[in-house]
Amino acid sequence: MRNSVKFRLAGLVALTISAPAAMSIQQPEHQWQAQPTTHAWVNPYGECWASTDEGPTGLIPCGEKVVVPAEITVRLNFKFDKYGIDDIVNDAELAKLDDYIAKVKSTPDQEAINIVGHTDAKGTEKYNYALGQRRANTMKQYMVSKGLSAGQIDTSSEGKRVMLPDYDIFAVQQRRATIKTTVAPVTAN
Repeated sequence: MRNSVKFRLAGLVALTISAPAAMSIQQPEHQWQAQPTTHAWVNPYGECWASTDEGPTGLIPCGEKVVVPAEITVRLNFKFDKYGIDDIVNDAELAKLDDYIAKVKSTPDQEAINIVGHTDAKGTEKYNYALGQRRANTMKQYMVSKGLSAGQIDTSSEGKRVMLPDYDIFAVQQRRATIKTTVAPVTAN
């Protein structure tokens, strides 16, 4: 019995002596801090946070103002007579749209977005107007699925009324969507 008490007492003394040494070991800091002291990044909510590493993929460094372009043209070339997101033949243009969406989401501004669908000259005026509208609606649904508010996006169609002058009126480049952005800064209450 005496040996177990001595053994317990020796363990307690060892723990007491080693505790200050263990506390002096450099503990890693949290990866994210509210007050930037190293690398600073803007999170999806527009807040600036610091990271002790290079930062997560896709976040924009703090201090760099994100600029949402007032107008972009995304040439989502659809299969003939199609309008679904799966009917897009040039997926690389989706990356351009994704970049635009990321910029809109990362700003504190409230953007109003207008998507205008266009078609080539094949088909009647009425049919192409409806097709351009369906294509614009597809883009809206895609943008909403990526986190934008449906209320901030309007759609319309020009059908075949507005052609790009540098291309043949039947060229695939005529099948496009123009996105116009109006920015209204968020005001404090």
